[in-house]
Amino acid sequence: MSRKIRVLVVDDSTVIRRLLTDALASDPCIEIAGIAANGKIALAKIPQVNPDLITLDMEMPEMDGITTLVELRKLYPKLPVIMFSTLTQRGAEATIDALSKGANDYVTKPANVGSVNAAIQNVKNELIPKIKAFCPWTNPAPANPISRTPIALKAATTIPSSRPGSSRNGRIDIVAIGVSTGGPNALQTLIPRLPASLPVPVVIVQHMPAVFTKHLADRLNQLSELEVGEAVASELVQPGKVWIAPGDYHMVTNREGNSVRIGLNQGTPENSCRPAVDVMFRSVAEVYGANVLGVILTGMGQDGARGCGFIRDLGGRTIVQDEATSVVWGMPGATVHLGQADKVLPLSKIAEEIIRETAQGRNVRTLVGAGT
Repeated sequence: MSRKIRVLVVDDSTVIRRLLTDALASDPCIEIAGIAANGKIALAKIPQVNPDLITLDMEMPEMDGITTLVELRKLYPKLPVIMFSTLTQRGAEATIDALSKGANDYVTKPANVGSVNAAIQNVKNELIPKIKAFCPWTNPAPANPISRTPIALKAATTIPSSRPGSSRNGRIDIVAIGVSTGGPNALQTLIPRLPASLPVPVVIVQHMPAVFTKHLADRLNQLSELEVGEAVASELVQPGKVWIAPGDYHMVTNREGNSVRIGLNQGTPENSCRPAVDVMFRSVAEVYGANVLGVILTGMGQDGARGCGFIRDLGGRTIVQDEATSVVWGMPGATVHLGQADKVLPLSKIAEEIIRETAQGRNVRTLVGAGT
């Protein structure tokens, strides 16, 4: 058996430390390397216990989570850190800040779950899969993988279309992006590189809870030339704007005459997600037909892989982030393994490719003008 994942739990609450250690220790692949009541103690313990990963509370006395993270990154730039944050406005804002300062991911503290056992189960469901994603040596091969024949790819690979006779070089009228684990930082790299003159709208599903998506949109809006906001039902979809699906709501597009508007619903989760990338991808493909560019960025699971197939079936095109630049190559990898990626690119090249794709079929005046 592979060695266990050693986790250092950092939290000032005795109750939360016990809950976390009980939940994590119940998994045969994980062992508790140590506990610490604040960041100062944690930094002293790291060289003593040699953890593979740290769970880090946001609000602690003496040295809080953000300060600890900044100091930790100076000494241990590659050590995975998962922030443990409250499902509040303040917690959401601090989490987005922590992700921009080097945290690998986050989970939210259980709230209103009714019992200690329910809280432990909640932590198992949310935290353990992320720990294993960042420490993959314990992961067995999936019993029912999405594809039994992985495709070996290099960055900037172009995958031939499986649709003979289709040029798939038509005009793009919307860009749809799906992303999960590692997404906030990926989006902070990608979206600010898109120009104000981008002639098409952009819609994004980032797997995040409510409240968090609003703070992510606000952060991206501060950094970008494009206007970025959390999606609002019935808002007109138009160039120059970027919409992020609000947590706990699927985002779709609805055609009304010559215009397209945002739709939000709380339909059944797909791939255990709401918002789900597959839901959004199917919707934009149904509304825009062949004029869709789907983009899959870093993330756990396989949400969006089949949606990319739907986009391509209707003549649209897809881009996937490569494994080397993905925090977790789950969603992008699943898309590739299904044969639904037209191009596989490093994150640094994706904005350039979006600009090139959306310029195709448009004259120069349109590209820098109204975007119609």
